[in-house]
Amino acid sequence: MKRRQFLTSSLAASAFALAGKASDAQVASNGTPREYYELRQYHMQNGPQTKLTDAYVSDALIPALNRLGISPVGAFNLTLGPQTPTLYVLLPSIRLETLVTAQLQLAQDATFMKAAKPFWNAPANQPAYGRVESSLMIAFEGQPKLTVPPVTASHGKRIFQLRTYESPSNQAHVRKVEMFHSGEFDVFQRAGFWPVFYGDVLVGPRLPKLTYMLSYPDLAEMNAKWAAFGADPEWKRLTSSPRFNYEEIVSNITNLVLTPTSYSQI
Repeated sequence: MKRRQFLTSSLAASAFALAGKASDAQVASNGTPREYYELRQYHMQNGPQTKLTDAYVSDALIPALNRLGISPVGAFNLTLGPQTPTLYVLLPSIRLETLVTAQLQLAQDATFMKAAKPFWNAPANQPAYGRVESSLMIAFEGQPKLTVPPVTASHGKRIFQLRTYESPSNQAHVRKVEMFHSGEFDVFQRAGFWPVFYGDVLVGPRLPKLTYMLSYPDLAEMNAKWAAFGADPEWKRLTSSPRFNYEEIVSNITNLVLTPTSYSQI
């Protein structure tokens, strides 16, 4: 993809949403609609909170989101990282309007409200969670749709890696996204990763940043894949390119390992 076209499409995504046209889907250069993602974090304390929140997400939230056309919905427990227990819930949609109005629509869903009652009506002295954080993303143009790992349908063993790259400036952020489109996607493919999504964060803390998710059968496979990634000649070429190494374009990296819940659709 030509650099000018890439920069225009990346920057236009944010402007398009802010301009009030959020209900229209963004379309990649190959004609595929680019998905939007909401990533929620339910921060809890060990004990009754985790059981109540699990029941809410599995029995009330995910079925109701599916009725709104939000599917597949991922639900993951934080395994390696700070602030456990934390439940991560991933909501994909090609329509931004669907995501940002979902909570309003759920309140009008009688089936949802009945199933959600224990969670929604939890008393202040016995809350269902500590706090909920949320971020909004748009899929990279080069990977416009979420991909479910091949073993999910058979409930096969899998773990997930959630990586976030913060950049020191907007220019550095755009350049890092460009790096993915300039050969980094191909390195991931050759190394045998199971990519789930790549998202440019539009709304959330610590901007500018991007977030992506990968999947593996287990931790040993994760380590082997990253070893293959680092040894790839194309990765070495990219990291030595003056365009991408003239200064640090990533200032902070957050690296989490997640385990899918029994009810996760991803």
